[in-house]
Amino acid sequence: MAAANMVSVNSSNVRHLRPPTLSYKPSMWGNIFSTYSFDNQVQEKYYEEMEALTKETGRMLMAAESTKLVILIDKIERLGVAYHFEKEIEEKLRIIYESTKEDEGDDDDLLTVALRFRLLRQHQYAVSSDVFNKFVKEDCKWKPESHGTDVEGILSLYEAAHVRIRNEKILDEAAKFTVDQLNHIVSASESPIAKEKVQQVKEKVQQALTHSIHRGLPILNIRFYISIYEREGATDESLLKLAKLNFNFLQNIYRKELAELTSWWDKFDLKNKLPYARDRVVECYLWGNALRHEPQYSYLRVTVAKNMQLVSIMDDTYDNYATLEEDDLFTEILERWNLDEIDVLPDFMQVVFRFIMSTYEDFVVDAEKNGKSFVVPYYRETVKQLGRAYNKEQKWIMERKMPGFEEYMTNSVITSCMYVMFTSLVPGMKSVDEEAVQWLLGEPKIVISTAKMGRTLEDLGSHERENREGKMATVVDCYMNDKGVSKQDAIIEFVELVENGWKDVTAEWAKGSSSVPKELVELLLNYGRIAEITYNNKEDGYTDPEKYWGPLIAALYVDPIPLHI
Repeated sequence: MAAANMVSVNSSNVRHLRPPTLSYKPSMWGNIFSTYSFDNQVQEKYYEEMEALTKETGRMLMAAESTKLVILIDKIERLGVAYHFEKEIEEKLRIIYESTKEDEGDDDDLLTVALRFRLLRQHQYAVSSDVFNKFVKEDCKWKPESHGTDVEGILSLYEAAHVRIRNEKILDEAAKFTVDQLNHIVSASESPIAKEKVQQVKEKVQQALTHSIHRGLPILNIRFYISIYEREGATDESLLKLAKLNFNFLQNIYRKELAELTSWWDKFDLKNKLPYARDRVVECYLWGNALRHEPQYSYLRVTVAKNMQLVSIMDDTYDNYATLEEDDLFTEILERWNLDEIDVLPDFMQVVFRFIMSTYEDFVVDAEKNGKSFVVPYYRETVKQLGRAYNKEQKWIMERKMPGFEEYMTNSVITSCMYVMFTSLVPGMKSVDEEAVQWLLGEPKIVISTAKMGRTLEDLGSHERENREGKMATVVDCYMNDKGVSKQDAIIEFVELVENGWKDVTAEWAKGSSSVPKELVELLLNYGRIAEITYNNKEDGYTDPEKYWGPLIAALYVDPIPLHI
């Protein structure tokens, strides 16, 4: 970048300077999905085979009891077929919860106690971490000599530790203990496990360390677990076949949605009209798939993808190309929401504005068709609000006047884009009425915690890119200045903020609420999960998907599971 283009607080022309513009790689997917042809006959064949296997699994579920029941429910969920048995699973878990209250199960082993605890908490039952007291001494410390060779028990405890909330010291200690033990299993040259199973166990452990069940992406975890389950000795062949058929059945639905989505995206030709912006419509679809993977949520997946691409275009316009003067003008025109006034905007911003309005017009049609017209003004306001928040953030950065960290985080609740995305989904959710939308926008704790956690994860993954080789301030600089700490300490604190964010989100999820649709609250939990996966290991999988996201997306949408059993 030429010296003349470097942002300087002393420059009198800062309002007319373009930020140091990044060039993003084109989409790595080419026309893979736009050429996909949906085969109804294949889908019908999958469905017919699944129907018989579903009945068989249902009978197994109803007959199972005690520890075998808990293990079976876990397998059904992890294999991705639980949506076929929602009522049965809820009824069984209610019985398990009631019986656990009466009988603490002193004879139960670590695997069973941890698995039951995790399943119940994930299904919003008020279970106490005191169930683990019998496994530790008074200081809440877990001893390797007591559990070190119990790999399945340690794995179960590791997963249970991920549903912990604040002030659960025993599970904080369990998280540290299990990570240490599992890392040791992965790296150990010798193992107490039989040699033929060592590699299988190591793969299972490595997968758990990379993607925990509670904080991982459900649809991704399903793909991985099918492979793990197939290699386990006690595999139920009918359940495995159901899982494979179900995954391929879902994959065909996803491919069809991606074909329609890429056709919609290509008609705007924004990859050529706005070369400064990220072309990531497939990656945007993964965000939608993260929020709901079941077949009936097609509208939700596609709508998230469209709005994710919309906010991505807005973000790149504000901070990767436009001058502050242009940002101000765009924000002003956006506030008035009038297509007739866009002639005053530069050409590239007119393209952006038309794209926003086209997306909005489609949304209005969907809202009216589904009897949800009440959400239209809320959605329109969230888009305006996002423009104001992006504009404010870019002024802080370009003028080198970063605010205090708390002020930055308050603005980041909006730039997390949750409000735009979640209001856009209302036409596709029967249970969500205007009261639920007002709850969402009324800053309840779970919304604020999820938004801040998601944005902090994004900042951890993207701050190196946004720093522009030292030319631009980021939230990390903001935190360093506000708290008087080093960059290394700031990043450590961000990791801790994310951890506490997860505890708060899990606590709010676990306690449930009769006044707010579970369907809506579950989306918040899944938002945290996709943020966790997107910015895994402090990298930005959305912006640079080749290294990390590429193989994940291929596993979900390109490669079917072989069905020879």
